[in-house]
Amino acid sequence: MSFKEIFCQDSAIDILQRAYSSGRASHAYIFAGPEGVGKFQTASLWAKLLLCHNPIIENGSAQSCDSCRSCKLFDAGTHPDFIHVYKELREFTEDGKGKAPPVEMPVDVIREMLNAKVSNRPSLSSRKVFIVSETEKMNASSQNCMLKVLEEPPVYCCIILLCTRLEKLLPTTKSRSHIIRFGPIQENRIFEKLSEKGLDANISKYFARLAQGSLGQACNWAELEMNGANIYESKQNLINSLAQYTYPDAIELADVILSRKAKITALWSDLDEKTSKTDISRRVDKLFIQIIIAALYDAMRLNIIPELEAINFDQLKQIEKFASRFDAEIAAEKIADCFTMLQWFESNVNERLIFEHLLLSLADCDTIKI
Repeated sequence: MSFKEIFCQDSAIDILQRAYSSGRASHAYIFAGPEGVGKFQTASLWAKLLLCHNPIIENGSAQSCDSCRSCKLFDAGTHPDFIHVYKELREFTEDGKGKAPPVEMPVDVIREMLNAKVSNRPSLSSRKVFIVSETEKMNASSQNCMLKVLEEPPVYCCIILLCTRLEKLLPTTKSRSHIIRFGPIQENRIFEKLSEKGLDANISKYFARLAQGSLGQACNWAELEMNGANIYESKQNLINSLAQYTYPDAIELADVILSRKAKITALWSDLDEKTSKTDISRRVDKLFIQIIIAALYDAMRLNIIPELEAINFDQLKQIEKFASRFDAEIAAEKIADCFTMLQWFESNVNERLIFEHLLLSLADCDTIKI
């Protein structure tokens, strides 16, 4: 894979290329942007280039050679000067063996997998590169533990922090790193990628729109769908219910969502054993909230700009019913409520209570247009 194969991140890649050509690569970067937009792929290519023995430079653009010993070891996942730090490494820390995969980044992982290894000089390349995933899940203790490394790194060290929520990082962490922002992927690029996987055209089109620029999320859903998760069918059933359900139906609909959610979570856990089940469960919770947000968004836009194509292009009659119940202002309020629900999931509020609260709110007779 080369930088040319990274979709829609020309600005971020240009910053890195200019830093490389000038010999001014930073000791620490924060790659900030939505989930699934190419941050890890770009970080990996940057790390491979920094470690490469014979980089190729053409038309002002640098690429790793793919043929030196460094590149071959990097591709094999055995490069001694490259370390990927992620929270599930707690299992390999001194006190973490046998513990369940964590939800937050444990301070022990930072201490043992980053701090303790930074001082070891490179053994094969001229640099040593660390990629730290999900830094938005680092608490204050974990970030403060890393701070010394960011303040006084060895000259040969490069640390790349991947973050989906920049506001979660402490000001001291951000001030000591070069922030590079990544934007969403174009919808047509996501659709093309899903179609290449052999996914049905309608499902590809819906996932591409629902993902809101996150290729990674869309690809995860596609893999689940092709392994029997029936996400698209669940979405259609949910939109049908939302279009016509009444206040007494809210609790029953919450039960249906939780039942489908449990099956998708179980399948996803089987396909991705390295990720904690808590993380996967939250991702599926988020998926169902995204589906509801998309329906509300379609209803809101239908009341304002009817000619715009809907995310739920395949269920326009149901969206019209939804739009007849909520005007644009109320739909916007309900969307805001949904984003609050997403924050509740992160705060470990009981998922049944969240879905029941949301669905009762959507069925609230006082907010339905008469």
